[in-house]
Amino acid sequence: MEQDSNEGDGQPPAPGRKSISKPLDLLNFLLIDVNGAIKPYLNVYLYVHRGWDDASVGLVSTISGIVGIVAQTPIGTAIDAVRDKRVILLGALVALSLTTLLVALFPQFWPVLAASCVLAAVGGMLSPAIATLTLGLFPAERLARRFGRNAALERTGNVAIAVLIGLVGWLFPDRAVFLLVPACAIVSAASLYSIPRGAIDARRARGGGEGDGEQAPAGWRTLLTCRPLMIFAACVGLFHFANAPLLTLVAQEIGQARPDWSSVIVSVCIVGAQAVMVPMGLIVGRRAERWGRKPLLVIGFAALPLRALLYLVWRDPYWLIAVQCLDGVGAGLLSAVKPLVMADITRGTGRYNAAHGLIGTVQGAGASLSFVIAGTLVHQAGFDAAYFACAAVAAVALAVLVTLMPETASGRHRSDPAAWLRTVLPGKA
Repeated sequence: MEQDSNEGDGQPPAPGRKSISKPLDLLNFLLIDVNGAIKPYLNVYLYVHRGWDDASVGLVSTISGIVGIVAQTPIGTAIDAVRDKRVILLGALVALSLTTLLVALFPQFWPVLAASCVLAAVGGMLSPAIATLTLGLFPAERLARRFGRNAALERTGNVAIAVLIGLVGWLFPDRAVFLLVPACAIVSAASLYSIPRGAIDARRARGGGEGDGEQAPAGWRTLLTCRPLMIFAACVGLFHFANAPLLTLVAQEIGQARPDWSSVIVSVCIVGAQAVMVPMGLIVGRRAERWGRKPLLVIGFAALPLRALLYLVWRDPYWLIAVQCLDGVGAGLLSAVKPLVMADITRGTGRYNAAHGLIGTVQGAGASLSFVIAGTLVHQAGFDAAYFACAAVAAVALAVLVTLMPETASGRHRSDPAAWLRTVLPGKA
């Protein structure tokens, strides 16, 4: 369990840090999974309960998806500019609450389109906003364990909220699910503002590094010419290009084999992968300093081509479900390590959130493009061709990561694969 103070290092507790871990834990647990829970349910609600046709649902999803991709970098830049990071999260919680209420009260095209665009923009900023809050609360030497804990709690909360959504949707009227968001937001806001503003180092929270004094943030040229950042952006984009369509492909195959149980089985796939992500976050928290960041990333990236190829082995629905749970290894490790790598790369620039937004834009663009290509491949050549293409792109992402991406942990300048691989072997740390 993480300590709330500096106990054990001979230092007195830092002012305002005595009780910050528990509120941050609750924030991560209640973090609404907009893309994984709210938006899928919204599509089902519109199609099944409100009688929308496929074209209308698809148009709303497409437009909101584009808005979400375009908004990430400007939102990240705005987060860097705001000193009190709690204001950013409070604004996001209010926006989520109002938009879900708007959908529940006015399920017509234009209100739903506006609400979906807000959900897409806010959904992409929640995790980075929690990350920047964490940066401001904890010094660099404690970030690995704290980011790992954040990831584990977020995934645990996602599973709990997904189950709760299912129960509420089953027991109560169809619109009741949308009331869960304001309820969670109220508790989250109370938890957020139980963290004193004075406990948050505003300079460190935007990637300004340790120390005193104000410095102007680095220019965009610094970010765009940062080789590790550009390599990491390419790796993340390729990873999500390969990963994003796999669950949809599995759902389509299962739907053909077991149409009556398709929605239940897909829900099991999602919850199973989220459950696997919980220990991945804990592993990152315990091993990121000892091993470095790159070995953990390599393990996560290697799980993706393996998973795509395993889909080719057997077509049984239960096999497909079991293989889909490997998503928890790949996406779980990446999501837990990513904020840590971003903190390493951007430390001293004052552009942590802008860089996070840039990565989010690349990630979203890769995922959106992959759905079009995967759908075309299924139509032209079948599921096997789509799985193989995803495996090939994932293998390219892994190769780029291994050969070009440097270790970002300070004091661990390992450029060749053999050097960092030795860190994960017993007795080689």
